[in-house]
Amino acid sequence: MTSIEEIKTRLDIVDVVSESVTLKRSGKNYTGFCPFHPNTRTPAFVVWPETGTWRCFGQCNEGGDVFKFVMKREGWDFPEALRAMADRAGVQLRPPSPHEEAQKEEHARLRTLLEEAVAFYRHNLLNTQAGKVALDYLHGRGLADETIEIFELGYAPQGYENTRRHFLDKGYTEGDLLDAGLVSERKSGETYDRFRHRVIFPIRDGRGKIAGFGARAIAPDDMPKYLNSPQSVLFDKSRLLYGLDKARKSIRST
Repeated sequence: MTSIEEIKTRLDIVDVVSESVTLKRSGKNYTGFCPFHPNTRTPAFVVWPETGTWRCFGQCNEGGDVFKFVMKREGWDFPEALRAMADRAGVQLRPPSPHEEAQKEEHARLRTLLEEAVAFYRHNLLNTQAGKVALDYLHGRGLADETIEIFELGYAPQGYENTRRHFLDKGYTEGDLLDAGLVSERKSGETYDRFRHRVIFPIRDGRGKIAGFGARAIAPDDMPKYLNSPQSVLFDKSRLLYGLDKARKSIRST
């Protein structure tokens, strides 16, 4: 039996899925609302415990095994899902290669940078005169201070050097900022702040780990209206669902 097969044998897919989906028993199987797209009418998401598989018969029409589910839910690649599920199932995997260790360290460094960016944007929203415009904008759209705090909303100031200069002064490199998606690069090779005069929405994976940002323009003529972090080793928009980490906490508390 391979490690993958052993993990599937030891884990109950219903338990794993139930962490983020409210399931209802239907005969031998379970049904619920698919967590990967908006849907409040038809519970078209089905889990088959006997085969350890799931499928959405609604909008996304996706399906697979327990690994595919957590990869999509958490925004993980397969090695990340394998390590997490092996740890959960108590299955010993081979030691990571030097390349995997280096990759893990790189990811950790980028997440630290992104967490510092969350704090930077939050500070700009709540503690600067420029941020008051963004805060008034959010209040004007009906967002309470509690909601702003729960979703860690922030503000990226105007100008092309604020975020870049802040983190270069903290010892990060241009390469770090590019890899984290905090700056963009001109054809000349010069970098500049990707997010400017925008409300910032931190985007986290299902475990609550920071992956990137969404940004909403405040000025009506500022296009595009919505701007996300670019594709990176941490940010894969197709695998991330905004607010999922908050939704999972809510499901666990009910």
